Amino acid sequence: MAFTAAQFPHELIREVFLKAKGHSSIAKLSDQIPIAFTGSDLMTFSLDGEVNIVAEGGAKAEHTGSNPIVSIVPVKIEYGQRVSNEFTKASDEKQIEILRAFSEGFSRKVARGLDIMVMHGVNPKTGTAATVIGTNSLDTNTAVTAITYNPTTPDPEGNIESGVTALGDNDFTGLAIDKTFSGALSKITVNGVKQYPELAWGANPGSIHGVDADVNSTVSAVTGKHGYMGDFRGAFKWGYADKIDLEVIEYGDPDNSGKDLKGYNQVYLRTEAWIGWAILDGAAFARIEE
Repeated sequence: MAFTAAQFPHELIREVFLKAKGHSSIAKLSDQIPIAFTGSDLMTFSLDGEVNIVAEGGAKAEHTGSNPIVSIVPVKIEYGQRVSNEFTKASDEKQIEILRAFSEGFSRKVARGLDIMVMHGVNPKTGTAATVIGTNSLDTNTAVTAITYNPTTPDPEGNIESGVTALGDNDFTGLAIDKTFSGALSKITVNGVKQYPELAWGANPGSIHGVDADVNSTVSAVTGKHGYMGDFRGAFKWGYADKIDLEVIEYGDPDNSGKDLKGYNQVYLRTEAWIGWAILDGAAFARIEE
């Protein structure tokens, strides 16, 4: 196989994102769509009023609304890891084995990265605001309703009810919360009976009161954030370009660690992937924060 600059074998690309779903709240709660490497445009419709009955011989009515186009522009993410230079001398089967192990680790990083970018609008590596994301996150979209969580006297049920009210006519299809919020819910009792036993001992049940839910540390990757709720099925879309670049670098110091690859008998595996998403309606979401 002798990799230098290539792409992930196609069989591994799908594995990366299938495994990412197991670790990403966003991927669990929303629907994935295919997107082009250069981006994709989604036609959305905001239709006012209701359908009209047309009597025999009657005139059709005027209808109002809008149909803006929402663009999903993929964001390029990269990750790398040093391995022994024995990789370049291994058989094709051994190289695939190593790449599969690497892809499993990469899928976890992709999953966390997707959540952190979509929820917080920051660069997962640095934790600082990402210009390329701008207002395309649940923290930076001004239409998303902020619900105040008080850590001194937590009222998680009240927070969720306030969020449901804020969503208005939008559906409530998903809830992503951190362990602090989950723990507060698990402690609620009525006449000594726990109201959320499924959350005891830090469990992640997959749904709460029939609503898809996920407990994930990515929710609180930015201090003070405890939950995101809303119409993840109808008002949010994400996808990835069916391409993951792989570069096997044999020379230099590609990760700026101060260690020359040849001097340490290593090569550097660098991967690049393209992920895109769109918040179709910020008003269909609420975030729970201090």
